[in-house]
Amino acid sequence: MNDLNCQFLLGALVGLSLLAGAVHADTKIDSTRVTANENVQLSDSTAMLLSAVVVTAKSPEDHIMKIDLNRIPLNTTQDLLRKVPGLFIAQHAGGGKAEQIFLRGFDNDHGTDISISADGMPVNIVSHAHGQGYSDLHFLIPETVENISFGKGSYYAEKGDFNTSGYVDFHTYGRLKNNMVRLERGSFNTLRAVGLFNVVNTEKSNAYVAAEYNFTDGPFVVKQNLNRLNLFGKVNGKISEQDSISVTGSTFSSNWNGSGQIPVRAISDIGRFGSVDTTEGGHTSRTNLILNWNHRVNDKSSWQSTFYYAQYDFELFSDFTFYLVHPDAGDEIRQIDNRDIYGANFQYGHHIDFVNSTLQLTAGTGFRYDNIHELGLSYVTQRETLNERLAWGTASEANLNAFASASWLIGRWNFNPGLRFDWFNFSYYDKLISQKGQQGAQAERVSPKLNVFYNVNPTMQLFVKSGLGFHSNDVRAVVAQHGKEVLPYSVGADLGTIWQPAPGFIFIPTLWYSFLQNEYIWNGDSYGTSAIGSTRRVGVDLTFRYQPLHWLYLDSDVNLARPRLTGEERGNDYVDLAPTMTSTGGIAFTFNNGFTANLRYRYMHDRPATQDKSIIANGYFVNDLIMSYQKKAMVLSFQIQNLFDTKWNEAMFAATTRLKGEPAGGYDQLTFTPGTPFFLKAGVAFKF
Repeated sequence: MNDLNCQFLLGALVGLSLLAGAVHADTKIDSTRVTANENVQLSDSTAMLLSAVVVTAKSPEDHIMKIDLNRIPLNTTQDLLRKVPGLFIAQHAGGGKAEQIFLRGFDNDHGTDISISADGMPVNIVSHAHGQGYSDLHFLIPETVENISFGKGSYYAEKGDFNTSGYVDFHTYGRLKNNMVRLERGSFNTLRAVGLFNVVNTEKSNAYVAAEYNFTDGPFVVKQNLNRLNLFGKVNGKISEQDSISVTGSTFSSNWNGSGQIPVRAISDIGRFGSVDTTEGGHTSRTNLILNWNHRVNDKSSWQSTFYYAQYDFELFSDFTFYLVHPDAGDEIRQIDNRDIYGANFQYGHHIDFVNSTLQLTAGTGFRYDNIHELGLSYVTQRETLNERLAWGTASEANLNAFASASWLIGRWNFNPGLRFDWFNFSYYDKLISQKGQQGAQAERVSPKLNVFYNVNPTMQLFVKSGLGFHSNDVRAVVAQHGKEVLPYSVGADLGTIWQPAPGFIFIPTLWYSFLQNEYIWNGDSYGTSAIGSTRRVGVDLTFRYQPLHWLYLDSDVNLARPRLTGEERGNDYVDLAPTMTSTGGIAFTFNNGFTANLRYRYMHDRPATQDKSIIANGYFVNDLIMSYQKKAMVLSFQIQNLFDTKWNEAMFAATTRLKGEPAGGYDQLTFTPGTPFFLKAGVAFKF
């Protein structure tokens, strides 16, 4: 971790402690976090029972998620995203890079078509060196996450850029129930240590800190040598009867070696876990500061304000084509990104009661500014020798936005219209063509939304959701195209129901449609994005939750999608790597003697890796087992990833590659990163 990060976090945590101690002696902490989508709360005695979920609430999925988080413990950091029904992830760079995300027939790359935030701060990074909307969640410590809210589709007025396939918001604990230390040891020289500690924990104020360290060599021939350190601190307090604040500071730093993707034909020479280029890898860090301020105007009106700052560094060495471009020096590339991110969001809510109905009005505005100090791509050899610069410059990107929505509850109906406006300013200085000077462009997008809910009876809710969304383009592509195709829109609709046919059983079937005006694909071995044209998707999501007994919990999500290019002939209209069928689920046992067991599965169906389906990315079915035993303050855990030692490929791409000594022009073939083999991890935790 660099000195800047250490100094920042030390100052932030000292400030947190001082602020916690300064909270007025006569105030009390409101420890219950109520999100904008919640209108019903579960009591402590029933909070973990599906039978207590009210399906006619506006967002019963939020409460189901809380139960999922309690009944299905996290196995890895990546499981934070896997908690979202229908969301799939893949890792293909040694554990240090952000995961590849799949949702609703979209290969989101690292975040191009999904909006992600944490405690009100956006995680997506615009015009990133390695992918538009790049979302690295490794700064989150899993044990600090209290709840995850999500929504599929682009139907939410408060969500803007990247909200195409959906959004995911992470919320960390406002206060800890107890201190905790945890130590885990596993296969492939894996070590993880975690600590969470209350600094101040009274009725008048609360502050806590957390730390996490991860190390692993991984199963690869080239040891990953993954080192990641996370530090986190948070304080909550009421500064008056009407005002409460929350200040969060975090930092993380990570270094690793990457295994890289290997072509299928190389397996016979280097094995499934070998590497063609043994010098891939990188390092990254992110430091965040978030201030949340809630002001209650009166019993019917309130303000919410969020201010955030992030300092971000990224350097990645990858090799996708090996010796195709540079037969002697090799094709390893270096991508670098260094920036500061500033932003704020403001939201006002007002509640009106009529004789036979109620109306909740919400309006907000916000801004985000990315000051990008360096954005570059170069051909290098073994991380050191610079062979050729492909892109190198500085940039800035600003977004101003405003939205308004209403929730009108009348009888069994709930009407939820919304409207959003976004304005973007892009600016880029190309150091390779300095005579052009600073280049820029502006664009705006208006996004209407309309959702309707109907409560058939206390056990069934019908809903129709619709709206327009968008994703932004990379600043370098925006400038190169003279401001054209900057903010392609998406339009979609959902038709579904939330049904509780019996106590403890919840079924959520949804039929959905999505059209994207222009879909962007990240150019892995060059820079910027390429447009593949308009795409259309139709699909079905099926969510099942069943708790026949208080100690038995079953869950399953099945997701079907048909992604297609709209301007191509049949048979040549497949969307590369877009998922067509996925499923996740499992069975959880929670006994009164302190023993828990969870058997999990995840399934990805075969999918086209090319537009003409000439290359197929093979599917897989993988199982994990998670067990724990708690005796008083001690918790023993036992985890197995890939329980049956399945041979599977986690990330797959169709690429033209050339190995050393092969003919010029290379071969078009599937390249892949192998999935984790049988992996055992045991741990012990103490709560005090």
